[in-house]
Amino acid sequence: MKKIGIIVGSLREQSFNRIVAEAIPELAPGAEYAFISIAELPLYNGDLDKGPGPEPVRQFREAIAQADGIVIVSPEYNSGIPGVLKNALDWASTPTKTAALLRKPACVIGATPGAKGTMMAQQQIRQTLEAVQVFVLPFQKMYISQVTDKVDADRRLLTDETTRSYLQRYAEAFIRWIDQASTLN
Repeated sequence: MKKIGIIVGSLREQSFNRIVAEAIPELAPGAEYAFISIAELPLYNGDLDKGPGPEPVRQFREAIAQADGIVIVSPEYNSGIPGVLKNALDWASTPTKTAALLRKPACVIGATPGAKGTMMAQQQIRQTLEAVQVFVLPFQKMYISQVTDKVDADRRLLTDETTRSYLQRYAEAFIRWIDQASTLN
């Protein structure tokens, strides 16, 4: 069974993106899932990036290394990637030749109350991932717009059936992509 790491690009406990991420294991039960926290990572500093790095960084990199694939579920802040997520990706991309993310299959999902569904943030996340040689799920994108109409924030549930169906298909496609991506090495 595939091991999938899920990184949420928001630190808010009641994040809409966290609610979407929490729906994935239920919708695509054909894998084992582990949430990988970015909350304790220090700001990236090359002076600290020696050996395994600070303990939160070591744990973060190890969690990524143990996963067969990574799902990133992220909001969009000011038409771009959240700073905490960019910081996490920077830590996961070093050291260059042995980075935890190097040649790792990944996919990107994003939800926003707005109308554009995190298109700009996902473009920047994909650009960063491709720069560090991550195998990003090609040709498919998962943008969730007007997320406030698609979740029950009090019960922490993704309730919109159309979105649930699309998320299920996307997650299942990603699980299949993990096997395909391994042939690219």
